[in-house]
Amino acid sequence: MTINKGDQYDVILDAREDRCPMPLLKTKMALSKMAVGECLCVTTCDAGSLKDIPQYVALVGLSLLLKREDGDVYTFVIQKS
Repeated sequence: MTINKGDQYDVILDAREDRCPMPLLKTKMALSKMAVGECLCVTTCDAGSLKDIPQYVALVGLSLLLKREDGDVYTFVIQKS
């Protein structure tokens, strides 16, 4: 798992090499370590994430600020609340 501090985001999670269910699990782990109000940017190539990550974010009451598809790369920006 690669988590780096970013300029635009508080945490950047690069899960492009991971397959289901790892992008979602790594997203959950990253969010658990973050403070309220911080933003997480997740990048993945796993098509299952298109459904899994937004459903999880809605289930736990977080804010999905961005969901973007760029070819086979999917990017999500989540704000912890």
